[in-house]
Amino acid sequence: MIFKLFFNMFQLFPQKEKTTFVASFGDNIFHVADQLSKTQNHEIIFLINPKCPINFDNIKNSKVYFFECINLFHWIISIYHISTSKMVFVDNYYGFLSVTNFKPNVQCVQLWHAAGAVKKFGLKDPTIKGRPDTAKKRIESVYKRHSHITVGSEKMASIIHHSFGVDDEAILRTGIPRTDFFFDDEKKQLVIEQTKDEFPVIESKKVILYAPTFRDGEFDLTDINLDLQSMYEELKDDYVVFLRIHPAVKFNLKNNYSSFVYDVSDYYSVNHLLLITDYLITDYSSIPFEFSLLRKPMIFYMYDLDEYKKKPGIWMEFENNIPGPVAQNTSEIISIIKEHKFDYTTIEKFAAEWNQYSKGNSSETLIRELYPSKVDEIIVKTN
Repeated sequence: MIFKLFFNMFQLFPQKEKTTFVASFGDNIFHVADQLSKTQNHEIIFLINPKCPINFDNIKNSKVYFFECINLFHWIISIYHISTSKMVFVDNYYGFLSVTNFKPNVQCVQLWHAAGAVKKFGLKDPTIKGRPDTAKKRIESVYKRHSHITVGSEKMASIIHHSFGVDDEAILRTGIPRTDFFFDDEKKQLVIEQTKDEFPVIESKKVILYAPTFRDGEFDLTDINLDLQSMYEELKDDYVVFLRIHPAVKFNLKNNYSSFVYDVSDYYSVNHLLLITDYLITDYSSIPFEFSLLRKPMIFYMYDLDEYKKKPGIWMEFENNIPGPVAQNTSEIISIIKEHKFDYTTIEKFAAEWNQYSKGNSSETLIRELYPSKVDEIIVKTN
């Protein structure tokens, strides 16, 4: 109610030539904002969750405020910018959108943080059935605020259609902005060299990255479902294990294997970590969709698969084409790695299907779609 009050009040102010980004994850937003800053000169506003790992300070003509925090000034000024912008980008589900009755000329673009989907979400989340009608209406009203939603494939377009309850006209088949990075060979090589400087051990050993998804109620972890002792005994001579725990989880690892296990949960760029990863271990996370672009092997550690199918549920589009062996315990993981049991044809097919529109120019394509006249003007002046 308080948000709605301020929003409606600021709606009386004149709109400004600016774009406002609301960021939780930040990587898609960074790529879009960086491209946008090269094609126009109006103000760019970043409203970021305090846990957002991305630094936006180098984007020209920009200002950064903390959103969803206890800083009252930042919170109120954030509402002002959302109310007076003609273009608003978000990268997550935001409950405040349920009360943002935008003016007709405003576009609210959802840069959804996942390139694909394993677990069900949105209107297809099974837990929605047990919620009060008021909660259901609020969720539906949030999705209705999105004028556009970006996707990287027809598979994801179908999932977004059902999960958000939107028409096909709202779906932008421009690709996933953050995947542009994987098509820039020069930048990738530079990042690999920088990462080697940060983690010298990877010069002599291969990297196993364990990146599990967030599980409901899992906000504090002191241990994980990997037998690190067994992995150490079997793999320590040739491998190291990097742990990337979901940012929503407070992770306090009691690490008894300092030369073998590394906690990279707070590392600012998962894309950079993927470049130096030799084997990805994950479960229901969206990481495999980007990682498949590198054509590297993956293991799906789905020790709770039967339970997960019931709640929150798994999309058949993914389950019928999992791009790697499924393991139920650590022993199976070790065996798969040592025997190299991988089907690269399946990985290749998976990458092609889920990254159908992500070809290295997704950010530019999106900006052309949403700011056509401004982009064309800049190109003409440049030529």
